[in-house]
Amino acid sequence: MDFHAHSFLTDGATSPTEMWNEAEALDHRALALTDHLALEDPKPLLDRLHQEAAAWEGTEFLPLVGVELTKLPARRIAETARACRRAGAEIVIVHGETIVEHVPAGTNHAAIDSGEVDVLAHPGLLSPADAALARANGVVLEISARRGHALCNGRVVRLAVEAGAELVVDSDAHAVDQLVPLEQARRIALGAGVVEAELEKVLFATPESLVRRLSRRR
Repeated sequence: MDFHAHSFLTDGATSPTEMWNEAEALDHRALALTDHLALEDPKPLLDRLHQEAAAWEGTEFLPLVGVELTKLPARRIAETARACRRAGAEIVIVHGETIVEHVPAGTNHAAIDSGEVDVLAHPGLLSPADAALARANGVVLEISARRGHALCNGRVVRLAVEAGAELVVDSDAHAVDQLVPLEQARRIALGAGVVEAELEKVLFATPESLVRRLSRRR
């Protein structure tokens, strides 16, 4: 399962349908398309994603429709996430404070504290306090497969484990060839510092729990 990917509706290279087809071919049970959004109206984007997701009705594959709130002022994250949910977002993730881009300071904390965000993507120099808050608020922290964003995976894993926060491996794919098969996700998790005994939780238990939570919004 993968909770962070993009289509050509924002900065990806391929259509939502192509992304979901490839994910299904890779034996993913679910793929969330979380195209970028800031303060614009989320409804046109979400309506288009729902339109294409309808092709999988009645199948075992789960095409999740969502957004990645990206570089908006931290103080606007909670209200924008609520607006996205009202417009049909099944998952809301936030573009965390990666060290390879200029992200507004306070984004990590605002996302985790909002009560509206499911996954904090590539949190960068995550603080111990925010890792603990993620555990308390049920926000899942991302181990990123994307070059650059992955530079802080080791810190994210260490702090998440110390705090008891949940982790998932996400591709942040912008094209079909960037989606991550399970074996590659396993290696990424190990390389980031997840111990063998915790792999089952990171690769299966936490994603399954997140899917159950998100499915209640469908």
